Amino acid sequence: MREELDSGQLRRTLKRLAHEIIEQSGDFGQLALIGIRTRGVPLAERLSGIIESLEGTRHPVGALDVTLFRDDLDRAGGARARLRKTDLPFSCADKDIVLVDDVLFTGRTVRAALAMLVNFGRPARVLLAVAVDRGGRELPVRADFVGRNLDVLPDEEVQVLLEESDGRDAIIVRDSPGFAKKHIPQDHSPHPSAPEDSP
Repeated sequence: MREELDSGQLRRTLKRLAHEIIEQSGDFGQLALIGIRTRGVPLAERLSGIIESLEGTRHPVGALDVTLFRDDLDRAGGARARLRKTDLPFSCADKDIVLVDDVLFTGRTVRAALAMLVNFGRPARVLLAVAVDRGGRELPVRADFVGRNLDVLPDEEVQVLLEESDGRDAIIVRDSPGFAKKHIPQDHSPHPSAPEDSP
């Protein structure tokens, strides 16, 4: 296991992200942050708090559990997947929504969040903020705000540790044998040979 960011570095990273969100917001009065469970929620709360300390305005924060909207639910645990509460105490209609997640990997979690979000009103714009982008995309998804880009091996897992859930703040990378097999589809089907030219 190796530590990529310690608590101080993570706090500074979140402050930078908050500044970038402020700069990129179209209608600042219509800004709302939505965390993707699980660690995206406390990250969204923190970003909202930092923005309030900088601008004097508290923006609403919501929480999405996208489990049932995933297209890889069977790979993610199926019936064993733990459902958590979705809490959006506001309409998304005409708002600038910033989706917040801890790690951007294949893009399937973000796709699920976008599919779910339309049930709560049509946003004016949706932006994506992540603490870590580890690459390995399977869908055309790109974050607008990135805390740290990491170049990691397929069988390495990136974890964002937070005081709220883990007792400390850090971003770590650890060896996780089988991680790639669990999260990245493996195509073992034989590919048909190209037809031979007729004599």
